[in-house]
Amino acid sequence: MKDRRAQALQAWLRHQPPKIKAFMALVSTVAALVVIRMVVYDHDNLFIAAEAVHAIGISVLIYKLATEKTCVGLSLKSQELTAIFLGARLYCSFVMECDVHTLLDLATLTTTIWVIYMMRVNLNSSYMLEKDNISNLYVVVPCAVLSLLVHPTTQHYMVYRIMWAFCVYLESVSVLPQLRVMQNTKIVEPFTAHYVFALGVARFLSCAHWILQVVDTRGRLLTALGYGMWPSLVLLSEIVQTFILADFCYYYVQSVMGGQLVLRLPSGVV
Repeated sequence: MKDRRAQALQAWLRHQPPKIKAFMALVSTVAALVVIRMVVYDHDNLFIAAEAVHAIGISVLIYKLATEKTCVGLSLKSQELTAIFLGARLYCSFVMECDVHTLLDLATLTTTIWVIYMMRVNLNSSYMLEKDNISNLYVVVPCAVLSLLVHPTTQHYMVYRIMWAFCVYLESVSVLPQLRVMQNTKIVEPFTAHYVFALGVARFLSCAHWILQVVDTRGRLLTALGYGMWPSLVLLSEIVQTFILADFCYYYVQSVMGGQLVLRLPSGVV
């Protein structure tokens, strides 16, 4: 009976117009934020949870590469972009804060570099170069230019503020090459799907952290981040990276509920 109800709900959702789906996604997001605010006392833990979920996603990739001996379906360019923004964030964290976030970033960066090594050296023959066709320059250069124009106005050295802005902007779009690979193949094998879903969850938790912090401080957090366009762009970056993955996460959950091991994406998704 429950399976029939779930299938009926999925069928109903599939036939809804895009505007209705967007409205329902917005309502669901607000409801999730309300629940998180009621359940999680210290909202700083959300950011730690986001980093932990990202690390879990990388661990799934390591398991895939170590056991299946193939990197089919993975974007090397997304892993390289991830290593770049993690390296920049790790350096900024070390010189500006040096706390538990520094250790989490170090662990995630180390595993990401291992994944890149495996894809470039040991498993290069299975790498889908023709599908991974977004140039990293098209992603890195705009983020670098934007970080020069809009960055924090804190008391830290200019180079640290620019690097901080750069890693925020780059993180928000680093998954684009991976989404392009999935768009080109249309079929996503389980471990890659688990990894991308983990990224989506991590992005949502990070976005929830910032939104709830702004709500709790009644906007004072925005002033603490600096003045001008920077506070708004920080929040916008968090929201953008969440909604970039929202569509994929919807089909992932739908696939899991349907008991499917391989995720098949409809046309137009991601």
